Amino acid sequence: MSLVRRLRPLEESECYARCYGTREHQVSVQVVRLDRRRRPERHGPSGEQLRRGFEQRMAARADG
Repeated sequence: MSLVRRLRPLEESECYARCYGTREHQVSVQVVRLDRRRRPERHGPSGEQLRRGFEQRMAARADG
C-alpha cells in the first residue's frame, strides 16, 4: 500500500465533490402539493383485509 502525500489540505467543498460529485449534473427537484380534499384511489385490498386473509390461511394450515 502506497501512501499519498498531499501538497495542501483539501477544503470541505473539494472533499464533498470527490465523495458525492458536483451539483452540475443533478436533476432539479420540484415540490408538488397534493390536494387534501381528494382521497387516494384504492388499488386492491386494504391492509386490514390482507391481515385477516393471512390469519385465515394460517389457521387453515394449522387445522389441516
